[in-house]
Amino acid sequence: MESNFVDYVKICCRSGKGGGGSVHLMRTAQTAKGGPDGGDGGRGGHIILRGNKQLWTLLHLKYRKHIIAEDGGHGGRQNMTGADGKDVVIDVPLGTVARNAETGEIEYEITEDGQEVIFVKGGRGGKGNTFFATPTKQTPRFAQPGEPGLEEWKILELKLLADVGLVGFPNAGKSTLLSVVSAAKPEIADYPFTTIVPNLGMVRYRDDRSFVMADIPGIIEGAHEGRGLGVRFLRHIERNSCLLFMIPADSADIVTDYKILLNELKQYNPELLDKKRMLAISKADLLDEELFEAVKTDLDKRFAKKYKIPYIIFSAHSQKNLLQLKDELWKLMNS
Repeated sequence: MESNFVDYVKICCRSGKGGGGSVHLMRTAQTAKGGPDGGDGGRGGHIILRGNKQLWTLLHLKYRKHIIAEDGGHGGRQNMTGADGKDVVIDVPLGTVARNAETGEIEYEITEDGQEVIFVKGGRGGKGNTFFATPTKQTPRFAQPGEPGLEEWKILELKLLADVGLVGFPNAGKSTLLSVVSAAKPEIADYPFTTIVPNLGMVRYRDDRSFVMADIPGIIEGAHEGRGLGVRFLRHIERNSCLLFMIPADSADIVTDYKILLNELKQYNPELLDKKRMLAISKADLLDEELFEAVKTDLDKRFAKKYKIPYIIFSAHSQKNLLQLKDELWKLMNS
């Protein structure tokens, strides 16, 4: 089944060309040989990017490869300015990065609802012959043509905006957690890479407060080199304010798994290690009391002292320590 989540599109944008200025001399019943009265041409239409918080994907642009703005109108007699070309507004989700397709350079980042930027500028309208009149050249018989529009290939990339980003290997229980704490309905199954697109969920918290959680596809060792689902989804972590590392309780070595995940993020973008983070041990329902205490003792000894970040052992199925997990995340986000 084709996914409705699209986080990358390449589009060709062509802004409108400016209208030409008019060459006209005033002629009326009273004035047989009047001066110049040619008006200026109108501006070509811009292509504008606008942030829209109602959108969460670039799907609406997937099959819209060419975006073309209207040309400006030509100037007219009696100093009439030509009409400006109609602008084309492209609505994009918050977190969209706009790049030049040839250079790869980032041109704009859309992070606020209603934020507008001129993505591709329309050509200026040409000046009419009125503009060129001087005391020594009172009847210029020339005008300026309008500027051409610009045609450029652009790349739009989405980096999800979320308060908490879930980081873990496939099958760590990230989708299960998101489905339990929010209204999101990610696909869940007991095999790797069930999640192949990011999912966002609004997590309700105490006193009608809430925060946004993002579940991205699982990371595997070598993801920064493109293995598994690769770096395509690692970029979604860049915009999360804090990271929740998730490792299942039945892991062979929780601390080693945490080191691998940390290294993948470091290799992809070292700045990700500056984000606030927390470790959550999922699937605690698989542990009896004795094993639970053994895992906790091991983490206190090998993890807590070295990494100095909070950790919690929880179960999304039995909801054990689930509220405490939300409490710790809220504290982390607001610290």
